[in-house]
Amino acid sequence: MITWWGALLGLALAIFLILKKLNPVYSLLLGAIVGALLGGGGLENTVNILVKGEQSVMGTVLRVLAAGMLAGVMMDSGAAETLARTIVNKFGDRLAIFALALATMVITAVGVFIPVAVLIVAPIALEVGKKMHISKLALLVALSGGGKAGNIISPNANTIAAAKGFGVELSQVMIADFIPAVVALIVTVIVARLIRGKGNAVQDDDLEEQSTKVDSSDLPTFKQAIVTPVIAIVLLLLSPIGAICHIQFLTKINLDATYVLPFAAVVGALVMGKGKQIKSFAETGVSRMTGVVMILIGAGAIGATITSSTLPQLLITVIKAGHVPGVLLAPLSGILMAGATASTSTGVILATGSFAKSILGFGVAPLAAAAMVHTGAIVIDQLPQGNYFHVTANAMHMDIKERSQGIFYEFLVGGSAMLTATILYGFLHLI
Repeated sequence: MITWWGALLGLALAIFLILKKLNPVYSLLLGAIVGALLGGGGLENTVNILVKGEQSVMGTVLRVLAAGMLAGVMMDSGAAETLARTIVNKFGDRLAIFALALATMVITAVGVFIPVAVLIVAPIALEVGKKMHISKLALLVALSGGGKAGNIISPNANTIAAAKGFGVELSQVMIADFIPAVVALIVTVIVARLIRGKGNAVQDDDLEEQSTKVDSSDLPTFKQAIVTPVIAIVLLLLSPIGAICHIQFLTKINLDATYVLPFAAVVGALVMGKGKQIKSFAETGVSRMTGVVMILIGAGAIGATITSSTLPQLLITVIKAGHVPGVLLAPLSGILMAGATASTSTGVILATGSFAKSILGFGVAPLAAAAMVHTGAIVIDQLPQGNYFHVTANAMHMDIKERSQGIFYEFLVGGSAMLTATILYGFLHLI
């Protein structure tokens, strides 16, 4: 058994190295090795712990790679852009902020990565902002907040990690996070409307055409674009729907994301008449997911180091002695890990790998724990040390100072989802 302080030093070292811009995978692996050795694991046992950690994340790796196929189709086919433009056009100018937030939420919810979703919607948002006199700060909050809402109900890497980290189905986490996502969307619209005149206005220079992979004349129709996400969501939700409606044969259809997501992606590509491009869509998806998979490998190592130590039991003892509700460890672990790494997926992976044992030790239901960790991870994942901060700044033509003004408002959005999940599932035990 590794000592608690050795495991804690290893985790602290890994986070410190990530903040110092060392490759996250090597940071996590180095932290795991140092933590295990300092904690008394010995050379041979340290290797065994690392191998055990890698084996524990292989199921998640498969599902993350499967999600990449769906994301590649939605991004490169133009389906995501079609969805965004349709939503914004349908709601019109009067509901512009709501339409932009909803468009980003939907695109993220159907499997597109949140930075990419913001990049897709940003040109539309700037056009609307110029016409309706909405500041770039308000537009940023609308897009980022909508993306956060969609991110917690999406069959993407962080949702998969939350589900598998606590041994529950992906579809269950998506359903549990739906109410927190709706609350986040409402808060997003309220906050963005309140600050619509705060910050810099959209200028003519901001409306310069941005290059996209898909020619506007080659965009699929809305009916074609919606096929992929509808197939994926319906198949993933068959078993939960059967349980809710007491339809016995549906409850026995337990389809996994490993084959549902690629199947939906291929069918969607064929419906859009882009069957010949499936190979390039797959390449895009894999390239997007490679970084997440590598981080999973590093996180598996540091997670195994922590769970093989006395730290989980010590956390339980300390929290009980302080008379602090143990259920709070779930959202707090998500907040801290995602904040430290400025990444939702990395934060969820680290939080579940490192603290799942402690959280469940308080008697928290696995699904409730997954929902609270997951929503906690979107509270401060937009900090400047991460890529999301800079990608969104470039998309909205903001400098660092201007982009930093959005962090607090994004915190309000993420915090509303986290509080909703914690109250509903942590204290009211609704699941």
